[in-house]
Amino acid sequence: MQPTTPAMAKETDVLIIGAGPFGICLAAHVQQLGLDYVMVGKPMEFWEQNMPKGMYLRSACDWHLDVSGEHTIEHFLAGQNLTPADVEPLFLEFYLSYVQWFLDQKQLHNLPLYVHQLDQEADGSFTAQMEDGTLIRAQSVVIAVGFKYLVNVPDDLLAVLPAGHFAHTCDFVDLEQMRGKSCLILGGRQSAFEWSALLAEADAKSIHLVYRHDTPAFAEADWSWVNKIVDAMGDDPAWYRNLSEAEKKEVSYRLWAEGRLKLEPWLKDRVSGENVNLWPNTLMTASTVQPDGRISVQLDSGEQMVVDQIILATGYKAAVARVPFLQNGNVLPLLAVEDGFPVLDESFQTNLSGLYITSLLAGRDFGPFFGFTVSVRSSAKLIGRGLVGKG
Repeated sequence: MQPTTPAMAKETDVLIIGAGPFGICLAAHVQQLGLDYVMVGKPMEFWEQNMPKGMYLRSACDWHLDVSGEHTIEHFLAGQNLTPADVEPLFLEFYLSYVQWFLDQKQLHNLPLYVHQLDQEADGSFTAQMEDGTLIRAQSVVIAVGFKYLVNVPDDLLAVLPAGHFAHTCDFVDLEQMRGKSCLILGGRQSAFEWSALLAEADAKSIHLVYRHDTPAFAEADWSWVNKIVDAMGDDPAWYRNLSEAEKKEVSYRLWAEGRLKLEPWLKDRVSGENVNLWPNTLMTASTVQPDGRISVQLDSGEQMVVDQIILATGYKAAVARVPFLQNGNVLPLLAVEDGFPVLDESFQTNLSGLYITSLLAGRDFGPFFGFTVSVRSSAKLIGRGLVGKG
């Protein structure tokens, strides 16, 4: 990338890369702080394009986007003469309607383009080259890209999957195409059962869930303790990083147990039909694509089956090096990284002054809560504090 000058680029205080819940919440807070910002990306695009219609969320109405506490989900409901009891558990479509209302109320603006390349300049500022060649020069950059680039396909599965004949859940959301067809889902946690329920309702002929653990219990998850911890981190950002390793493991396990050892009760009846088959404590050991394009699958139980589609419900994994616009610029080689996570200070700032990273990629220093929208307000509050201090 050629050196740029302010005359060649749009100037802003803060460039926010990502227009999902973390980016939108931050944009509203930055605007309230009086800083100029540019938010790039298409609002809630991942939620709209990579989650299936009719999906329920595990979050409740208290996981709203407003640091100031004004434009909450409850406020949104009040305008429709509704209460949380009327809408929980939340539908994906309902949450999207709340976010659009939030954008309108806050009068937030965005540039609906992707960043192609991000560079730090000699003076410490940053230049982002957009996909259309537009340049944005910013004193500070916040990366809030969410899950888009962090799809997890475990190596042991990759070794036995038929190349080109499988898809991650986030890339397989048009479930109507499976009407009358058979499907294998690898994974046995919430998303696997959620996709199974929706596939069953789309009249898939058969759905097989194969997973290496016991079937989780159908029991309502308790997130109330998470809210208290995350809200408090807005005033005590070092809380998680100051825990001992044993304490971190305890906190992480408690969150994992709520999210992974439980399945929401509203799924139970929806996956109880004859076309849903559970294979707990089982592994797929081989697969072969047949001449007709269907897939023959071998399980370690000795069972064999033929399916039309394999779906991976294998979640996401932090790997900052997989973010494309970082690969294209000069930032990644300079970035301090541990176990795939960027090393962050108490305001989410990396070792590069003025560069902040949040959402799932903040999990190493702020805890596993930051893979959930419960954390958007504390994230925005702390990043805002860092931005104001830097200015």
